[in-house]
Amino acid sequence: MINNNNGMKLVTLLDLIKYIDTFIRSFSEYANYLYKEVVFFNTGSLWYENYFYWLILISLTFWIWEIALPWRKEQKAFRKDFWLDAFYMFFNFFLFSLIIYNAASNVFVSMFKDICFYLGFENGIALRVETMPFWAKLCFAFILKDFIHWNIHRLLHRIPFLWQFHKLHHSAEQMGFAAHLRFHWMETIVYNTLQYIPLAVLGFGLQEYFFVHIVSLSIGHFNHSNVKLNLGILKYLINNPQMHLWHHAMDIPEKHGVNFGLSLSVWDYIFKTAYIPNNNADIVLGFKNIESYPSTFFKQMLYPLCKRKSGYKI
Repeated sequence: MINNNNGMKLVTLLDLIKYIDTFIRSFSEYANYLYKEVVFFNTGSLWYENYFYWLILISLTFWIWEIALPWRKEQKAFRKDFWLDAFYMFFNFFLFSLIIYNAASNVFVSMFKDICFYLGFENGIALRVETMPFWAKLCFAFILKDFIHWNIHRLLHRIPFLWQFHKLHHSAEQMGFAAHLRFHWMETIVYNTLQYIPLAVLGFGLQEYFFVHIVSLSIGHFNHSNVKLNLGILKYLINNPQMHLWHHAMDIPEKHGVNFGLSLSVWDYIFKTAYIPNNNADIVLGFKNIESYPSTFFKQMLYPLCKRKSGYKI
């Protein structure tokens, strides 16, 4: 990095051109990537690293489980808002990235690496985990990522502005696997922005992130599913439907919510936010005045942007 003023201006201008080029180029690159994922064309990666079909396979697995052995036996296979939630799965997993997120995130990653480089961090990161065995890196990345998500989840409930976006996830009145990815696109930005920096600084790569993400996706589908599984002592470690259902309950004793774990339940037991008063499968879900919450995709997207008053469960 050049220290004189003219050099600084030159570097800044070149960086700006690079960021604009990255932003524009990302649209066509992601569209091409998504096309190859869907048609199963060679993307340069292994067949088992295909996000699109992993999502379908995991979703079908839990849907069949719900149909064969439902916890709430009166709940229909095509429950209320089933197709809306199914659309949210693919929108949040793929279409949002196609529309804007992939391009914006590529620019953010490029800027972050440039900042680290200017600060003197080798290769754009501060620390390295390369010397760890692969299985250890996976475990470390999974635990760290989930702890970060647990804290972000609490923020979504505690900060009124963020709660208006998170309300969408809590608008599901019947729980099923697809409700896992029923959330506003703003949550993608909040979660990924806050998790990227610590994971990148530690040097975790795409391969570790892929495996961790697939495990998180599976557990997330599981704890939203209409199924019941006796985990025994593992219930204190892994989030599950009987625990997570109470997170979505309309009537809970804590103003800012309970059971914030995404994949792991252990954080709630450690920090005293765990709450499972009974194993009732038929509790009322949602939030107060849910009847006035919009029921269509576009209105739900606009709701937190247009709502002037904010607050928790008002």
